[in-house]
Amino acid sequence: MKIAIYGQYYKPEDKKYVEELFDVLKSNSVTFVVEKNYYSGLKKHLEVSAVKTFRSHKELDNSFNFMITIGGDGTILRAVTFIRNSNIPIVGINTGRLGFLATVQKEEIRNAIEQLIKGEFIVKERTLLSVITAPKIKNLATLNFALNEVSVNRKNTASMITVETYLDNEYLTSYWADGLIIATPTGSTGYSLSCGGPIITPQAKSFVLTPIAPHNLNARPLVIPDDTIIKFKVSGREDKFFLSLDSRITTIKRNTEVQVKKSKFNLKMVQLNKQTFIKTLREKLLWGQDTRN
Repeated sequence: MKIAIYGQYYKPEDKKYVEELFDVLKSNSVTFVVEKNYYSGLKKHLEVSAVKTFRSHKELDNSFNFMITIGGDGTILRAVTFIRNSNIPIVGINTGRLGFLATVQKEEIRNAIEQLIKGEFIVKERTLLSVITAPKIKNLATLNFALNEVSVNRKNTASMITVETYLDNEYLTSYWADGLIIATPTGSTGYSLSCGGPIITPQAKSFVLTPIAPHNLNARPLVIPDDTIIKFKVSGREDKFFLSLDSRITTIKRNTEVQVKKSKFNLKMVQLNKQTFIKTLREKLLWGQDTRN
């Protein structure tokens, strides 16, 4: 078995869990490589023997069985930029806060690795979004995909912006708002939910358009089929606006045409310990919590 390990940065409170992960992998003769920047941080605080490292997505091929992330949901979003279309399944160890995507608790590392080795897991696929702009933006030449959401927001102004939106080339509306979120089912429990959007189960073939603080009183979140092509242009008092793909932000100019659609590849996520989406929803978001239950 061969595993890639990724973390955004080292935290002192993660020490014993990282050490345990390395020990379990070594004791089970599992080959692993660590993302170079993360490993550089680990070496300053842990006594770790020399291990192989990787720098980019180009070094991750089909010889890898899994990628293990150490952190929270944001770490998984960053890890996607390394995995891309390689089909390497993600196992998220939660050392962060909520851990809605990273469902392996840090106290369960040994048991989780043993389950991976025994093949006691399920792989679930998650849909991604892809983005094309006209004119083209250099920052999006290769990293033009998002697992959670694509959003457009005002940049240097307190004034609302206007997002002229089309679905399959048919005019939908012009949102007068602070911005617009286009979320996948995975992202429906993130930024979109905070702005009043619905929760969508991961295997639903849908996206949701959620306006951010809309001034249109009749503008509400809209669920659409995931084969819909969404196009929009932004205008406002300023000439530049923020375009976000998960946690990656770039700037677009007024009237840049942005096209968002389902990506040609999916992300594979490992489900362990019967930690289903419904169970996570109930435990992490306290879904429907009621003293009568």
